Amino acid sequence: MQGSLARNEVLLNAVAAGMARMPGVDCAVCVPFPYLAQAQRVLRGSPVKWGAQDVHQMDKGAYTGEVAASMLCDFGCRYVIVGHSERRSLYGESSRLVAEKFAAAQKAGLLPILCIGETLAQRESGTTEAVVAEQLDAVVNLLGVQSLRNAVLAYEPVWAIGTGKTATPEQAQAVHAFIRQRVAGHDGQVAQGLGILYGGSVKASNAAELFAMPDIDGGLIGGASLVAEEFLAICNAGQN
Repeated sequence: MQGSLARNEVLLNAVAAGMARMPGVDCAVCVPFPYLAQAQRVLRGSPVKWGAQDVHQMDKGAYTGEVAASMLCDFGCRYVIVGHSERRSLYGESSRLVAEKFAAAQKAGLLPILCIGETLAQRESGTTEAVVAEQLDAVVNLLGVQSLRNAVLAYEPVWAIGTGKTATPEQAQAVHAFIRQRVAGHDGQVAQGLGILYGGSVKASNAAELFAMPDIDGGLIGGASLVAEEFLAICNAGQN
């Protein structure tokens, strides 16, 4: 819950200008609902795509305050984040609900960014893989593994979000490899083509080392995305 019209204008213009100098790097920004029109206006015609941070699981209806996937499409959104750890922890979103949001996004033609990851307690208890598998399987069981052809996964260790802590490249790679192997158990081609992002205190100083891992395909950037220079440096690490 960050931003203002004035701050966004500067940030979005800077990101669009910077990304114009990085051909071959896929970049998208997911903004709060009130700023979707601004993102559409500023980013239209630029290399930067845009999306939203959440979506409701129903197509329409009496759900006051909620936003349907079709509404996001009206603002030119390409992506929407589903299952972010803050939605799961603060608002009690279950893996089943996240899978339903994933389905609603795809039905509308959006590319869902499915977030999965474990808490510190779960990591310390040795249940990281079980937690990640349950969150991933909820989507596969509902929609089939082929649904992952039109989606992006993001592994976000909850203990590394907004804490300044970062999983080591080796820790992150181990979970990314597990995710890809689990998908490969259903369909090897889907697994091979699947983009898996790492999200958890990614900064310009650690991005290159993380992105060098074989199963880390990019980053889901949090706080660092609020500073254009930092965010563009991270994108540049992905280019290199």
